[in-house]
Amino acid sequence: MSRVALVTGGTRGIGEAVSLALQEQGYTVVANYGGNDEVAKAFTERTGIPSFKFDVSNFEKTKAAMDQIENDYGPIDILVNNAGITRDGTMHKMSFEQWDAVIQTNLASCFNTCRCVIDGMRQRGFGRIVNIGSVNGQAGQYGQVNYAAAKSGIHGFTKALALEGASKDVTVNAIAPGYVDTDMVRAVPEEVLKKIIATIPVGRLGKPEDIARSVLFLIRDDAGFITGSTLSINGGQHMY
Repeated sequence: MSRVALVTGGTRGIGEAVSLALQEQGYTVVANYGGNDEVAKAFTERTGIPSFKFDVSNFEKTKAAMDQIENDYGPIDILVNNAGITRDGTMHKMSFEQWDAVIQTNLASCFNTCRCVIDGMRQRGFGRIVNIGSVNGQAGQYGQVNYAAAKSGIHGFTKALALEGASKDVTVNAIAPGYVDTDMVRAVPEEVLKKIIATIPVGRLGKPEDIARSVLFLIRDDAGFITGSTLSINGGQHMY
C-alpha cells in the first residue's frame, strides 16, 4: 500500500506541482485548499487527486479534516506544509488583521497540521514533513514584515521539531523558494517583477517543478539522515 501524502495549498502553484510529482511517484496524494472551489474542482477532475477544503489556520477544522483524510485513505506519512497568503503593506500602514491573517495561515498552520500527525508518525516510526518557507523569510522584504516573520518562523519551527522527531525516523525539513512563476508572483506589477528577475543570477523565475523535485528528494524513505535542514532554491539570489 502506498504512503499517504497531504499537501496543503495543494491545488495550484507550487502545491499543485508537488501534488502531481508525488502522484507520479506512486504516493496516495490528498490536496488541501482554502477557498477557490472552482480551481480545486478542476484540479481534481484533471488529476484524480482528491481535494479537501479546510482552513489550515483553524486547529479544530484542520483536525476534523485530517482525521477524515486518515479515515478515508490511511495514516498520513508525508506532510507538505505549503499553504500561504500575502497581505503586503509597510509597518506604518499595516493593520493587525493583515498581520494576523498571514501569521495564522502561513505559520500557525504548521503547528495545526503537524500536531495532528506527529503522534501517529512517532508511533509508526516513520514520517516526512516538509515546510515551505521563503527567501523572504531569510533575507526580508520591504512591505512584508508579516510574511517575512511567518516564513522565518517556519525555519525555526522546522529545526526544533526535527530534534523532537529524529529518534523516531520522523524528519522535518524546510525549503526556501525564491521567486517562482506562480499566480502570486505574477500579481506583482510588471516593472517590479523585472527588477526582481534582474537580481536573480540565473536570470529567470523558478518553476513550480523546481520545488517539487526537491520535495521528492526530502520525503524519500531513504532520506532519514536529512533533517532540520533548509534547502534554499532561489537561483542564487540569496546565498544563506
